[in-house]
Amino acid sequence: MLVDGSVETDLRSEFQEAGINQTLHRIYLEVRCNVTILTPYNTMTETIVNQVLLMEGVIIGNIPDTYYNLEGLNNDQNMEMIE
Repeated sequence: MLVDGSVETDLRSEFQEAGINQTLHRIYLEVRCNVTILTPYNTMTETIVNQVLLMEGVIIGNIPDTYYNLEGLNNDQNMEMIE
């Protein structure tokens, strides 16, 4: 049996909401392995992909003076609340 392959890497960045004034930032290392397994009877080729978390941080923004949750209200009701 003989194993032959190659490895490719790439950095990935992701932003995710974490609250009214916070953003979660993650940086991943993506590892992609192209593996070929040679045997006397068969040849198999597979691609294996995995992500490794390198860094995770929370970016904190300014705290808003006011916050309105206007879901479920129509436009007339919204204007009455603001005025």
